[in-house]
Amino acid sequence: MNIIIRREEPADHYAVEEITRDAFWQFWEEDENRKICDEHLLVHKLRDVEALVPVLNCVAEVDGKIVGHIIYTKSRIESDDGKTYETLTFGPLTVAPEHQSQGIGRALMQYTFEEARKLGYRAVIIFGHPDYYPRVGFQHAIKLGISPPEGEAGDAFLVYTLYEGALDGIRGKYFIDDVYMQLTQEEALEFDKRFPPKKAHTTTPIDVLLKRLEPDAVKGLKGKGFKTLDVLKSQSEREVLSIPGMDDEAIEKVRNIMREYNFPWGEL
Repeated sequence: MNIIIRREEPADHYAVEEITRDAFWQFWEEDENRKICDEHLLVHKLRDVEALVPVLNCVAEVDGKIVGHIIYTKSRIESDDGKTYETLTFGPLTVAPEHQSQGIGRALMQYTFEEARKLGYRAVIIFGHPDYYPRVGFQHAIKLGISPPEGEAGDAFLVYTLYEGALDGIRGKYFIDDVYMQLTQEEALEFDKRFPPKKAHTTTPIDVLLKRLEPDAVKGLKGKGFKTLDVLKSQSEREVLSIPGMDDEAIEKVRNIMREYNFPWGEL
């Protein structure tokens, strides 16, 4: 398969937003009031923010069709010594559902990482799949002394250093553009009218997993407050295994039930 990576053009906007909508339609979210995903709206808004890095706004094509997209904004680390260090954040990283698991997301990352390195950026920091992204070189940011403003982060908070020693001696808080925190469901629902109607995604209750686990594991998961399988996608295997009552046998059951419900999870 020949994957072509190039910069996004205005004529690509609708196609990119549509595949982003399709790829993220089955979201994980604890808020029961959330009816649809908003990642396609986020892409639409990111193109107009000052923090956008246009040269890293890229699409992937296969046979002349757009099948993937990645978009970057500038972020920063405010270090403990009062200095500010510019970093990058990508997201959404989109691969059309019918082209997933074919190396397209990895190709988009590898291409844009090299371009970002040429531009002199230090690192890429994201919140992403906690077991997938370490396979392509990401590290847990908290281990490097980097944390979000609220001070707590799980294994989904990740950093990719673009050259050796890029973050040596740098510890502090990570900040991204405000646009990521300003999306509303009302705006997402209105924006979604631009696309063909799609049935709203219904989250899968955590009970479908709990009924297959031993009592101690059930107690541990209930103690974490998980309500849906969708939410578990943000947790690494290591994090779930650390929950009281969980063991290797329980983890295998989690893998199986997540696979049964078509959720990417665990050490893929």
